[in-house]
Amino acid sequence: MRSPQAALRNGETPSPRPRIQAHSPHHFQSTVSVQKLRRFNVLVFVLRVAAFCFSSASSIFMFVNPRGSDSPRWYDFDAFRFVLAANAIVAVYSLFEMAASIWEISGGVTLLPEILQVWFDFGHDQVFAYLLLSAESAGTELARTMKATDTCTANNAFCVQTVIAIALGFAGFLFLGLSSLLSGFRVVCFIINGSRFHL
Repeated sequence: MRSPQAALRNGETPSPRPRIQAHSPHHFQSTVSVQKLRRFNVLVFVLRVAAFCFSSASSIFMFVNPRGSDSPRWYDFDAFRFVLAANAIVAVYSLFEMAASIWEISGGVTLLPEILQVWFDFGHDQVFAYLLLSAESAGTELARTMKATDTCTANNAFCVQTVIAIALGFAGFLFLGLSSLLSGFRVVCFIINGSRFHL
């Protein structure tokens, strides 16, 4: 802005009031709120990593279970096929959600449009948590039934590894269930505040 003396030298009449420059309004966020949001997203990421690790370990343990030629095969039993398939599906889903969490932590925005992301996460967390729970329950019932027969007496290693795979699947369900609670919290925040997290 020019001074009144410079305006007089050029033959202009100086303005009695200095010009006020218009500033665009800035959206300020509390540093504490931003840190809370970041901690929340990191917690979601940790739960996704844990669900991925346990469900993928469960599916791998079940897949490599037959060790001897005379040992039973997991694919001979419907419940064990269900356990393997459910854990593999949850592992792939958790891998996608891990990538989405990294995207959100690094960029501050969701991978999909926000309204789609919150409902996608919540809906799939619910469906896959129930899928995993039903698969592990079916596998547990079959494992208990087999323990009472001669199958586990003759092939103890097969039964032990099957139980380990099912236990890992239950741990994956636990972490997926916790993720589902947090994604439900984000849905509620979106419905109330119009944002996935209240800042």
